[in-house]
Amino acid sequence: MRRLLLLLSLALVATAVQPATAQATTTGSGFNRVAYFIQWGIYGRNYHVKDVDTSGAAAKLTHINYAFGFVNAAGECYSADPWADWQRGVPAEQSVDGVADDWTGPLQGNMNQLKKLKAKHPGLKVLISLGGWTGSAYFSDAVLTPQSRSKLAASCIDLWLKGNLPDAPGAGAGVFDGIDLDWEWPGSDGNAGNVIRPEDKQNFTLFLAELRRQMNAFDRRSQLTAFLPAAAAKIDAGFEVRKVFDYLDFATIQGYDLHGTWELQTGHNGNLFTDRKDPNPVKYSVDQTVRDYLSRGAPKRKLVIGVPAYGQGWTGVTAGGNGLWKPATGPAAGKWGPGTEDYKDLATKPGKRYRDLLTGSQWLYDGNQFWSYDDPAVMLEKAAYIRLKGLGGSMMWSIDGDDSKASLTKALWSILR
Repeated sequence: MRRLLLLLSLALVATAVQPATAQATTTGSGFNRVAYFIQWGIYGRNYHVKDVDTSGAAAKLTHINYAFGFVNAAGECYSADPWADWQRGVPAEQSVDGVADDWTGPLQGNMNQLKKLKAKHPGLKVLISLGGWTGSAYFSDAVLTPQSRSKLAASCIDLWLKGNLPDAPGAGAGVFDGIDLDWEWPGSDGNAGNVIRPEDKQNFTLFLAELRRQMNAFDRRSQLTAFLPAAAAKIDAGFEVRKVFDYLDFATIQGYDLHGTWELQTGHNGNLFTDRKDPNPVKYSVDQTVRDYLSRGAPKRKLVIGVPAYGQGWTGVTAGGNGLWKPATGPAAGKWGPGTEDYKDLATKPGKRYRDLLTGSQWLYDGNQFWSYDDPAVMLEKAAYIRLKGLGGSMMWSIDGDDSKASLTKALWSILR
């Protein structure tokens, strides 16, 4: 009964908020609307900062998180791809303002384009995201002592906020408005080879305190956010939740990869509510993750809910029915990797689509392949949940997965504006 009442309330919120005009700005709603822009998307994906603008997404966002900056074994911030970040001359057809880089200036590449995007959309903030799945190996070492924490914070601020690029001091100033910390994961397993310690949990808090202190000394307007996990076991292993939020403007919490092709059974990528038919001993959902953070002392207005612009897909799903919770032989083929596909490609993929309003989920099944992904209707339901619960907003991973009309981004904005 409680879930039914909530669903009715979500429906009322979704229908009560009418579409706004194309001239609306990114400010004034109180909700954060965040999207990650991936540094490497300019290559095979051919997705550029200009596309964030021409799709209409830039006008609907409050924040772009630029992924990723890395931390090296010496405990310092560095660029994993300076060519993409500030060295590449962007041609006119890929430039936000239609003006090509001249190949001689100290700031070119994605960072110069982000600066141009901010000039066109003055309410938009851009944060540098540090870490990610493949860039979190050395965080534990880098935050181990007061001295190392101070060194890492100073290094990150110097490179990304002060913009002191190698051979071009100050050239990158004004691009980034803050730092998003994406350590995956303190105190528990992430990518193979990551350094992990039990004391990561306390050191994460101590590093946030030091980073916040140094950022305030540089510019009190600079923002500090973090990406936090969905699993309760990872929350408890790595985060002093109540203390962490004292230093954060907000945190984006994982609302996807709740199930995926590391499992040989289909499931939901990012279901809003717990599926009572889920046969797994631990049942994940966005709502359960929100409850887990609130019960540990997180302020609800600082919880920004992650949503996927991609799907998780399995193949060899031949048990029939609607394909959900059925055995699979492995990941389905995807354009950019096994078991994953962008929303823009899944939207036109053949097969029968199923929708479950009680779990806030959708999937596609053709008798062999099963894909769990969010479409604009699911985004509306999730945005209505965020609004009704009084949470802090939405975050999309990642903006290049949306279609050329920014359909997912606009669906979220229509409720969270």
